[in-house]
Amino acid sequence: MMNILARQRARISPSAKGGAPAPMLLFAASALSCAIFVADTITQLEIAIAVMYVAVILIVVRILERPGVLLVTLVCVTLTIVSYFISREDSTRSTGFINCVISIAAIVASTYLALQNRSAQTALHQAQTNLAHANRVTTMGELTAAIVHEVNQPIAGVVANAEAAMRWLEAKSPDLTEIQQALEAIVEDGKRTSDIVSRIRALFKNTPPHSEIVDINEIVIDVIDLMRPQMQRANVVVKTEFDSDFLSVAGDRVQLQQVILNLILNAVEAMANVNNDRLLYIGAKKAGAGGVLVEVTDLGSGLSTNVLDQLFDAFYTTKPSGMGMGLSICRTIVMAHGGRIWAEPNDGGGATFRFLLPKPAELVS
Repeated sequence: MMNILARQRARISPSAKGGAPAPMLLFAASALSCAIFVADTITQLEIAIAVMYVAVILIVVRILERPGVLLVTLVCVTLTIVSYFISREDSTRSTGFINCVISIAAIVASTYLALQNRSAQTALHQAQTNLAHANRVTTMGELTAAIVHEVNQPIAGVVANAEAAMRWLEAKSPDLTEIQQALEAIVEDGKRTSDIVSRIRALFKNTPPHSEIVDINEIVIDVIDLMRPQMQRANVVVKTEFDSDFLSVAGDRVQLQQVILNLILNAVEAMANVNNDRLLYIGAKKAGAGGVLVEVTDLGSGLSTNVLDQLFDAFYTTKPSGMGMGLSICRTIVMAHGGRIWAEPNDGGGATFRFLLPKPAELVS
């Protein structure tokens, strides 16, 4: 028995890791097999002593691969049969035969169940490994998609301003003021690209936002000025309504700009194919307990109620060419600032997106 098990040492199952050393278990299995064989052979007890070979099977299934376990099972069955023929007298043949059959059945059944259990454990371990890998890949994919989605906007601005500067330079009388403004815009877009990448990395690393007291009205106006050329090309008319001269919130200026920019872009795209007035309403006002509520309302294609629960999920989009990351990023940013964001369809068409930020005392120490 020991020699047979020794030949399987090179094929020790990984399931032996973390338990008793494999050589000790092999020795214990061999010693137990010998003891069971001797007890079954020299005693005349009317019990199925060979059933104890089940313990041997349970030991070797932890350290041997499937062929080795099956070989040990065959050895245990053989020892049971040999013991039956050399130890039973005529008067005990019938009882011994029944015990022999019971023992063999128990050994075979135990082997089958032990191998099935180990296969299930192996499959579970593999599934857990695959799930962990899938989570890493998904996180990496979300980060990549987020960076591509957000960086695409300032890069488009860099290209547009560079082309404008080149056109001015090609003129017979270059307007140096226009060229300087275009170059300054390129520099600003470059800085904004760097800020966006840094903020997105911070989001996915669970880094808290850089909080400072900012005026939400000023942030909204800055974003509107940035988006005004694109809105003019889309024939979108903007109306604003601010509750007071200064609506203070505690937050990261760049991240809040990204939220408002995404909502405005979505609103402009939603009105791209409508024939009626393309009116975009942007408002900011005080909410309960000193918070600030920002609203972006469009007269576009609108939202169906069955998509509201999925609207802010990563990679979910209602646009044919959308990436499904913009609103997911908005939700992440707003939640990181202690607020919440939601959307509602309008009765007369279009949709309204709102986000609520708490008063500064809740975020600034």
